[in-house]
Parts: sequence; C-alpha cells; structure tokens
Amino acid sequence: MSSVLSEAVEHPRRDFPFPAILAQQEMKLALLLNAVNPAIGGVLVRGQKGTAKSTAARGLRGLLPPLPDGRKPPFVNFPLGATEDMVVGTIDFEAAIREGRVAFQPGMLARAHQGVLYIDEVNLLDDHLVDSILDAAETGENIVEREGQSLRHASRFILVGTMNPEEGELRPQLLDRFGLAVAVEGECEPRTRVDLLLRREEFDADPDAFVERYRGAVSELAQHITEARRRLGEIICPAHLTRFVSEICQRNHVAGHRADIAMERAARAHAAWEGRGEVTADDILAVAPMVLLHRMRSGTPDIPPPPPASPPPRSDETSDENRGEAPDEEPQGDANGPESGAGPPAPDDGGEAGNDGGAAGREALPPEHPQEADAPRGENPKDEVHEVGATYAIRRLAPQGADDALRTGSGRRSRSRSANKQGRYVSSTLRRGRNDLALDATIRAAAPYQGVRKARADNGLALHITQADIREKVRERRVGSFMLFVVDGSGSMGAHRRMVETKAAIMSVLLDAYQKRDKVAMVVFRAREATLVLPPTGSVDRAAKLLAELEIGGRTPLTQGLGEAANVLRQVQRKDPNVIPLVILMTDGRANAGLGTAPPHEEALRAAAWLRKRHPSARFFVVDTEPPGVVRLELARKLADALGAVYFRTEELRAEDLVGLAKEHREW
Repeated sequence: MSSVLSEAVEHPRRDFPFPAILAQQEMKLALLLNAVNPAIGGVLVRGQKGTAKSTAARGLRGLLPPLPDGRKPPFVNFPLGATEDMVVGTIDFEAAIREGRVAFQPGMLARAHQGVLYIDEVNLLDDHLVDSILDAAETGENIVEREGQSLRHASRFILVGTMNPEEGELRPQLLDRFGLAVAVEGECEPRTRVDLLLRREEFDADPDAFVERYRGAVSELAQHITEARRRLGEIICPAHLTRFVSEICQRNHVAGHRADIAMERAARAHAAWEGRGEVTADDILAVAPMVLLHRMRSGTPDIPPPPPASPPPRSDETSDENRGEAPDEEPQGDANGPESGAGPPAPDDGGEAGNDGGAAGREALPPEHPQEADAPRGENPKDEVHEVGATYAIRRLAPQGADDALRTGSGRRSRSRSANKQGRYVSSTLRRGRNDLALDATIRAAAPYQGVRKARADNGLALHITQADIREKVRERRVGSFMLFVVDGSGSMGAHRRMVETKAAIMSVLLDAYQKRDKVAMVVFRAREATLVLPPTGSVDRAAKLLAELEIGGRTPLTQGLGEAANVLRQVQRKDPNVIPLVILMTDGRANAGLGTAPPHEEALRAAAWLRKRHPSARFFVVDTEPPGVVRLELARKLADALGAVYFRTEELRAEDLVGLAKEHREW
C-alpha cells in the first residue's frame, strides 16, 4: 500500500506554473483563498474536462510555503480505486504480530497534511469515502478507528475536488460541506484559445525553461500568500457586514449555517489577500457566488445591495430596510419479436398467435380512444407525438437489501457485497481469496488458543496465529442496476394528456437512473407488436431523444410487451448473472390485443405471473397511467399483484419533498 501512496504523492514531472494559467479567474481566486485559509473547506470545481482544473491544483502546490523540514508541500492525487484503508489509514499487521504493539500505517489523509488533496471526479467516489475526506477537511484532523483501536492525527490540507454534473451530483449533504464551488467552461474567445495552445506547446517543448520564465511570478504569489496568512488573524469583520452575510444566505434559502460560516471565512481571506485589515462589502460580494453556487435552489444568486458602512439606528420604519426581506416566493429550482421459447407460455385456448385477442377480449375492454384501431407503426394518420412534461424528483426505486452475490463496478442504486477491496467493512468470513485481512476477527479467533500455542512455540512472537484463524473482510458497497422500461404506447395513452405525464415520469426516472449510474433500456408495445426501441445503454441523452420522438397509437398488446421484456432480461442476465434488474411497467392495464382467443387482459395476467417466475431476481414496479376519476378499473393493480410488483399511480411516483426522500433513504 505504501508504494501506491508514494506514487500518489510524488510527481517527478514539472508542474505548469500557476501564474501561467490563462482565464479561469474565479477558479484561481477560489484556490488562492483556500491557500490563505484552508479552514474555508476546499473548492469544488464543476464543469467541462480540459479546463485546467488539475493543472491549477498542481500549480497551487508551488505557491505554498515549504514545510518546517524544508520539503515541498505534498500533492496527493486521489485515485478512484482507493479503499477506505488507503484513505484513513490502517493497522500495521506485521508490527502487531511480531512486536505485540498497535501501530498504524498512515493513509492519504495523513500524507496530504499541509499540502493539497486533489480528487478528480469526486462525484464518482463512494459516499463513505467522501464523508471521511470532508470530515478531515472540516476539522483539520483524521480519526482512525480500526480493530477496536483509535488514533487522531493532524490532517490540514487544501481540498480540491472536480466533477462533471452530467455524470451525477453529490448528495446535498456532501455538497454543502465544500466551502466554495465554481463552474468552469472552455474559453470561447479565439485569441485566448490560441494563447492557451501556444503557452502549452512552449511548456511541453522545454518545461525547465518555461518554469524558469515564471519563477519570479511564482515567488511573488507565494510571498503574497505568506503575508496574507500572517495578516488573516488580525482581520476584523464589522457587525453590520456579519448581518449582511446572514441576509444573503437567508435570501437564497440555503439550509443550515455552513454557508454563513464559509462566506465569512472566505471574506476574511479575501480581505487579507487584498491587503486590508477589515472586511468590506466588496469582499463579501466577491466570494458570495462561490459560496452559494452549490447550495442555493435557484440558478442565479439573489444578492441584495450592501448595507451602509455606518447603519442608522434601528427603528420600526428602518429595520426591514436594513435587514432585508426574504422574497415573497421561494425561487424555483431548475426542472431538471420474441425468440423461440423465450416469451410467455402459449395460451391454452387453442387461439392462433398474432390475432387481436378475439371478440371476447374486445367486448370485455372496448377501446377508450379512437386511435386504438390497428395500423402498422407510423402509417396511422392518427399517430401522435406528445411532448415531455416537466421532470421532478422521484420516489426511491431500489431492490431489497444486500444479497450474498459479489459484485464489482460502481453506482448508487443498491447495496451489494463487494468482490474486491473497495467498500465498507461490515463483517468477516472464513472465505479466502481477496487477501483482505480482517485483523480484529482473526485475533478474536486466535485468542482462546494463545496459552497452548505459546507453550509449544518459542519463536518470540507476541501473537500466534494459524491458517484456521485467518478471517477476511466482507465489504459492502453501492452498485448500479439495470433498469428496463416497458411502456404502453397505445392510443389510449393520448387521452387526458396521459402520455405527457407518462413521458415526464419516464424522464424523471431516467435522470435518476443516470445519476445513480444505472444502465437503461426501453420496450414499447403498441398496435400489434412490442419493440426494443432502446437497447441497454448508459446514455440519458439518447434515451431522452427517443422519448421526445415516441409515437402513440393503435391497440394495447400488453402480453407481447411482457414477452419482449422477458427476452431483454434473459439477454442481460446471460451477460451478467449478478446484475440487479428493475423493471418499470407503465400502463393502464387495458390490454385489448393478445396472442390467443382468451380475453387479452386475462392473458396478460398469466404472462405477468410467468415473467415473475421466470426472473425471480428482478424487482418489478407498475406505474398505473389510468386517469383519476370516480370509476377506475384498476387493471394495472391486478397486473402488479400478478408480477409481485410495487404499485404506483403516476402521481404517486413524484416525491412529496426532499424530507420524504431523505426519510426513505434512512429507512432503506
């Protein structure tokens, strides 16, 4: 492990000088303020790749004062495959066995002390690792708790995290713990882009000469940081500006008080950087957007005008004006053919496959909408394309608790036993194979036999362990799932704007699936057939484009849709037997086209029961698209019972609020 950490810390290559970085002024300012006062809590850089994020973080190390022993401050580049032991540290097993003492092997949080910890794609890390890093960044110390032992050590570093929001967000609780956040984009001005290219080519051609060219500018910035650090403890923030900080946070509806603290600390650092002895309104206005970017609900910060330097005495007439009023309304956030033998069992009524389901079926469930007349796909002049409604936060859709299957990969949908050393240590096992020693469990297994073993052996060991004692760690992690949408595209979906609502629900689930790094696929059944319109993919853009162009019209061949779902599940599980499939069926259940002469809705219920039996590892959800009214057939509920599915109406898929979502996650 130590060799891996050494590689993460030492970088023999030359770092691009910080003063040579063009553009990205806000990102550079955020980094410099954290260099002045690491207690701000780090910087989260959100945006496109190739915008000098890692270059700026590496260059920042060259501006920090040397360590007391003369060494350069460390720069730890956090690998995505890091384990919890590599991050926080672990027990030195060799010292425990040979010397009978508890010794710790330092982790990355110890090695990053007084330097820079850089995490690329921080949103792809397991949440428990992010928690440990942010705890240390906030408190300035790391607590190692292993095998019943505890150790505290200093861990003060400048935390720089980068992420692409399109690949999923951090949880709000984790976002809030970053002190500052900035959004970066590629430079649009042609002349600046040319200058960037030329400067990079010059560095690549002769790094030593390029670094020497900027040595004076680097020294000047480093001296500026040293002086600002010295000045920081003397900075005064007037009381009326402290109230101004709180007013800004109130007006932007941030949760909790971390934003107030971060803004006040960043404003002090900005004043120190500018060489002032007192915080001014300009300091607060300079840092407020960086404090609010990842905390506010609206897209643009609502920053009131600064108060006067010497506010008049408070009175009933002036108090509201001085204090500022919250807006009347809370800002709204951005809306962000079946293979042989694979389909359901053949009907037992002797009907011929491929017919309309017989007169009995049509009489039992007459078409609700005139578009349900049969016609080839795309040829019915009444086929319609409905828009996608506004998306919303959805209820939690997840499999049951962790099973015994070992899985690799990453994601956020469900818990699973880990097939490697990544994930949280939850228990121990006799099973060997991953070389992931559970020291506490091993010692407990060996403890009862120490008296006998010491009497028999004379090798100077403090602890005698045999092969039978050794236990390995059982780790648990979050993984993604495979999500299959089975969507009713019949003509009845056009009534009462049901397809608009259904598309909104699908898009909301797609966005949730993308952020949890699930793979998705979509089957649509309409007219006479069911078609896999979206093969398994991780591209939400592709799914969204298909959804926007999705046509509706014709009858409801629900049985065919379930048969095609079985085909897709079989193929996916053949490729990955341990995949966790979630099947979301969106329909009103009004089947009126089947495979035989039995009533199509009865045939669909038999097909649903068969699908449940054929794929016991899948979890099914039925979203009932039947419009609300006094009389409801609730055929989709019967379908859910046959599938053993969780049942929702379309309106119930929407999460009530963020508190409800949080409660569901805690319960799970």
